[in-house]
Amino acid sequence: MIRLAMMSFGALLLSSCAMTPEVPPAARSELAPTGKLRVGINTQNFLLVNKERTGGQYSGIAVDMGRELGRQLGVPVELVPFETAGKLADAVKAGAWDVAFLASEPVRANEIAFSAAYLEIEAGYLIPAGSPIRTIAEVDREGVRVAVNAKSAYDLYLTRNLQRATLHRAPTIDASYELFVKDRLDVLAGLKPRLVTDAEKLPGARVLEGRFLAVQQSIGTPQGRPAGAKYLREFAEDAKASGFVARAIEKHAVRGVSVAPRAPAS
Repeated sequence: MIRLAMMSFGALLLSSCAMTPEVPPAARSELAPTGKLRVGINTQNFLLVNKERTGGQYSGIAVDMGRELGRQLGVPVELVPFETAGKLADAVKAGAWDVAFLASEPVRANEIAFSAAYLEIEAGYLIPAGSPIRTIAEVDREGVRVAVNAKSAYDLYLTRNLQRATLHRAPTIDASYELFVKDRLDVLAGLKPRLVTDAEKLPGARVLEGRFLAVQQSIGTPQGRPAGAKYLREFAEDAKASGFVARAIEKHAVRGVSVAPRAPAS
């Protein structure tokens, strides 16, 4: 029995070590150059960050991930909140954060080194009652007006990919919904969990089946920090493989998101 207990303890210890690998000094110094980890979060993304703070503190999947990263690095964590994904991404120029939880997009990769995705969120379209549009493919037609949250990951994607429809941008998610209703636009683009909620407020409105994008939520650090970027890639993969991301999704009861697939070996 003693031998069995010792073997079980050893297995547990190995498991724990596998979850928290030794941090290379270069990675720690690049990710926390001031001695603390400044974690940028997008408070508008209600799927990852809860707007309603408990005891004055933010919570959510991204917050849990940031705190776990700080724990593994052995440094205190400072949350740096931003109102939108665009403002969060732009703040890299001012050196306002050390790591950020946001969608990886090619236009952002010039200044931000991203991990592979740790989580995916489907993006789709909402149409009003009586709309002749029946499928996602029918959105990209002449004369179709699409409301969208400016500088969101799906706005950047649609900017690259829509050929005929026109985008009408608003500064926030709430404002894009208001623009869609006020100007009687043809389509509202957004994250599907939010679109489902919006549809409930508009009699006859519905969310089109399928998705035009699976938004890849990743962890980024400013370019020029190679050791830090490498550690973030490993951290993201460990968080998926260990079940940490899945447990965070369950803990915060978030619907409409899924753990991202394992990144291909480089």
